Amino acid sequence: MEKPVVSLSEHPAYNPHVVEEGLYQWWEQSKYFVADPTSKKEKYVLVIPPPNVTGSLHIGHALTNSVQDSLVRFNRLCGKEVLWVPGTDHAGIATQVVVEKKIMREEGITRHDIGREKFVSKVWEWKKEYGDKIFYQLRSLGSSLDWTRQVFTMDDKLSAAVQEAFLRMYKDGLIYRDVRLVNWDCKLRTAISDMEVEYEEFKTPHKIAVPGGKYPKYEFGYITSFAYPIAAEEGEKEGECGEIVVATTRLETMLADSAVAVHPEDPRYKHLHGRFVRHPFNGRKLPIILDAELVEMEFGTGAVKITPAHDPNDERTGKKHGLPFRTCFDLNGFINEEEGCQFKGMFRFDARLAMEKELEKMGLFRGKEAHEMSIGITQRSHDVVEPMLQPQWYVSCDSMAKKALDAVETGELEITPSWHKATWFRWLENIRDWCISRQLWWGHRIPAFLIWKKDEERPTWDKEDGHWFVCKTQEDALSEAAKKFGVAVEELSCEQDPDVLDTWFSSGLFPFSVFGWPDEGEENLDLKSFFPTSVLETGHDIIFFWVARMVMMSLHLTGKLPFKRVLLHAMVRDAHGHKMSKSSGNVVDPLDVINGITLSQLQDKLKANTNITEHELKRAMKAQKMDYPKGIEPCGTDALRFALCSYTSQGRSINLDVNRIVGYRNFCNKLWNATIFAINFAKMSSEFKPVSIPELSSMVASKGDVCDKWILNCLSKASHTARIGMEEFNLGAATTAVHAFFLYQLCDVYVERVKPVIKDCEYGEDRKEVARQVLYHCIVSGLILIHPFMPFVTETLYHHLPRRASDDPLTIMNAEYPKRMPEWENEDVERIVKLSLTAVTAIRKLKKAYQIPFSKKPMFLVPKIAEGDEQELKDLLEGSEFICDNAGGEKIEIVESRESLPPTCASELVSPTISMFIDLKDLVDMEAEVKKLEKKRGKLEKQLTSSKKRMDNKTFMDKAPQKVKDQLVEQINGLEIQIGQLDLSIEAFKGK
Repeated sequence: MEKPVVSLSEHPAYNPHVVEEGLYQWWEQSKYFVADPTSKKEKYVLVIPPPNVTGSLHIGHALTNSVQDSLVRFNRLCGKEVLWVPGTDHAGIATQVVVEKKIMREEGITRHDIGREKFVSKVWEWKKEYGDKIFYQLRSLGSSLDWTRQVFTMDDKLSAAVQEAFLRMYKDGLIYRDVRLVNWDCKLRTAISDMEVEYEEFKTPHKIAVPGGKYPKYEFGYITSFAYPIAAEEGEKEGECGEIVVATTRLETMLADSAVAVHPEDPRYKHLHGRFVRHPFNGRKLPIILDAELVEMEFGTGAVKITPAHDPNDERTGKKHGLPFRTCFDLNGFINEEEGCQFKGMFRFDARLAMEKELEKMGLFRGKEAHEMSIGITQRSHDVVEPMLQPQWYVSCDSMAKKALDAVETGELEITPSWHKATWFRWLENIRDWCISRQLWWGHRIPAFLIWKKDEERPTWDKEDGHWFVCKTQEDALSEAAKKFGVAVEELSCEQDPDVLDTWFSSGLFPFSVFGWPDEGEENLDLKSFFPTSVLETGHDIIFFWVARMVMMSLHLTGKLPFKRVLLHAMVRDAHGHKMSKSSGNVVDPLDVINGITLSQLQDKLKANTNITEHELKRAMKAQKMDYPKGIEPCGTDALRFALCSYTSQGRSINLDVNRIVGYRNFCNKLWNATIFAINFAKMSSEFKPVSIPELSSMVASKGDVCDKWILNCLSKASHTARIGMEEFNLGAATTAVHAFFLYQLCDVYVERVKPVIKDCEYGEDRKEVARQVLYHCIVSGLILIHPFMPFVTETLYHHLPRRASDDPLTIMNAEYPKRMPEWENEDVERIVKLSLTAVTAIRKLKKAYQIPFSKKPMFLVPKIAEGDEQELKDLLEGSEFICDNAGGEKIEIVESRESLPPTCASELVSPTISMFIDLKDLVDMEAEVKKLEKKRGKLEKQLTSSKKRMDNKTFMDKAPQKVKDQLVEQINGLEIQIGQLDLSIEAFKGK
């Protein structure tokens, strides 16, 4: 494929669609992104945080990939062998939910109707058809990934790594099986991680839609009180022994209560020590236990119901006191048979309502009141999460966490920004064992087999010890079990655990599984050459869910850190600082920013959002009309990337203002115009021969003017600032430096300066050639500096400029990143040009005030200044050519004093010691100026009269504070001076 070429003559203005069309395909087919493991160059390696295979591009992806690709392209320009590995995550729960919805919508069936094997087959079909959508979107962002190494976490290579990791960690005693409370999603019937739970805080009662019940919504935010009757002892009558009142926000769990706890020192309950309460529904006797740690006497009734199998706090209490662990829900969230009583088979929140009514009938209901609370909602099914007692596989994390802590403590692993180290330490120092099993069908099946003798019953939860065998294959497991049990393989029954591994387990291996681990042989060049990787860049929200786990697993399984540095970027919020979410309707689709979208289309997308409530829809539509009254104009990928990278200096959150992205599209147009200027006006066609950098330095030193030296000084400093910014992951500093150089220094100042030099004959051919060579070097260097952030427009423009002999003739990606040139840096020229720019601004202001056209070139008169301040005057004269060219003047003339100036002069201050004067006599209509001055004098005269009247008012002067009187005197004196100066000017303009 030939490189796409955009005709600058046919496109005199920047058009992002035209620029970006086909360029990425050319890069990819030219294999510019493919890394060579045999290269002797320094390696720079990243793995992409694998997006969910179900994913579509959102602004978080855009930020992550803009930052990563900028780092990748920068290091490529620095001459390193760069590898950025693309991949996607199988996203167990997310993908299973998507496919389940699809087959229900299209075929009206569930996964249980077709069975595991056929369902998994359908997931693979879906993945093949839809799962690579994210790769297209990554390409649209310009992400320079090595697609020849593209991976998927369910690929054979990565699946083999997952199995090997599980086997090794089990053998090392890090993986074990236990029955504990887990976050349970009753809709999906699986344990879920903490990250998949979103907590909603309620100050007052609130209704929530919960899947599975007979009502559309259920009310939360109440604490319900009820009484447990004290169980009768010998000689007592049931129901006449008193009661103990408890309160709960989850009344339905009382079916699984195991005890009631009170404080041992609470005088209200001392007579009940050692007694029992009677459960009103199942008649079970529950002990009254004493627990000073759990119970606060001052809170509520001072009595607490204990449900060990449905509450994390109660779980600890249950183990402490040896209480029975009863469960009252089945895996679907319905009341089970064991604890059900009259509520058996009811949806748990329907049972809550029914229990209230029954307790009222029994006279045990003691009311309910509003109660502030936090409700966990599962991300995928929007179900209310339930703590459930389930057998699961766990990873013991203590020893691995210690190594990960030490790596950061010693500086072996660097985390940037450094304030995230506090999160790292806090989480790893308080780490809990990791539940890695999920009750799904899509994912890496756990290589564990439950085996028992055929003449025995299948082991239940509490009798599984010794019956689990972790092996690569079922045959291996049966062979091992036969030896252990002393029987023939044929005498054994075997079931593989139906569960799959948590997706974070496979993604925790990603930095080395992508390179073929566990194959550590010499022939595996990728693992040998590219692992450990150089840096990991991701969002700070998954520092413990993913980053820490990669470090822990890599250190244990490979003995190496997976990367040397971690860069954690901020989270994207909307322009008003609100968290972006589909349920709030404020998500910005990056493709809408790239391609543009009308307000009507934006509103239609909101209406199609099934995650948003009616109330939030109205609010979101109103906000869209305010933020995007005309929609979003097409900004292109380059502008979006530049904006996102420039935002990274904001800290923990990015408030994304789309209007700022529009501004960077305009910056792209500046690059476009400056390059066209260089090619056409400065005649940098194919015949132009750029000199080497040493030759350029020599030319400027001998034949260049102060502005030539100044722009090279600016380029050297911008290159240094940008390089340091990229190396230290301060992309905000880098974007600021390159933006300021190209826009404010190169385009606004130097380009304007070289126009008369190149155009006018009086400057001579040598000066013209210096200006052209400097302009060429600055534009090319500027494009290279900007390339990591804006790859499309810089590649396109670079193609149209001539090359030095040492440059790559085809692509900017193989150019050399500009270096700092200390010999170009010059404080004297900085000072001179700074003063000259101030002088130009002052003169332009003066000429504008008197409507003097630029074509009229008067003499600029400057009175001599006091001895000791002569340097500033010298600097002004040094920059006189620049000032006159840019301000429209003949030359600068130094006069002896202000008194020697013509009376018809007007002036503007340049600095505290320098004023520049223009004689207006032959430049303006003197009669018209007299009229303007007399009108101004009249206004000042009125102000003076009014002020003097206040001064003559004895009552006012007696009562006014001294500060007010002083201000009045100062005002009168100032007005009199101004009027006096106007009188002199009027007389001068009248020729008197």
